[in-house]
Amino acid sequence: MERVSKHNYYLDIAQTVSERSTCLRKKYGAIIVKNDTIVSTGYNGAPRGRKNCTDLGMCMRDKLNIPRGERYEMCRSVHAEANAIIAASREQMLGATIYMACVDGKTGELVTDTCSCMMCKRLVINAGIEKVIIRTGEEDFKIVDVSSWIEDDDSLSGKFGY
Repeated sequence: MERVSKHNYYLDIAQTVSERSTCLRKKYGAIIVKNDTIVSTGYNGAPRGRKNCTDLGMCMRDKLNIPRGERYEMCRSVHAEANAIIAASREQMLGATIYMACVDGKTGELVTDTCSCMMCKRLVINAGIEKVIIRTGEEDFKIVDVSSWIEDDDSLSGKFGY
């Protein structure tokens, strides 16, 4: 039996974390790793004490047919990346890697074309995280150097969504 790669080990954990998500659309899981140690985890869901979409049985963004990547003020969830960043100290995040996985909330299938939204990109940049590794298949992933998000400032593009 072949040993799982380090990246897939952490992506498997991020995908397991996504199972805690309370979003009806997409279930994200994120973990921050530094020096081969898990610093924090996060999944998308309503702020503590507020009702989750799973509790309400509806998603306001779905109800209003809002496309992905737009009108986040209508979403109840705090994103997985944000929750992982909130749970870690700045020192722990400097030079760290964040691993992300996403599962479709309706089908349960792995989402292979995901990326951080514009707001989460800003949080990742300011946290000092160096790399983002995103699951794109059962054993496939893409590695994003966060410095590319600084150089390619999508907030100046005038485009909505992602």
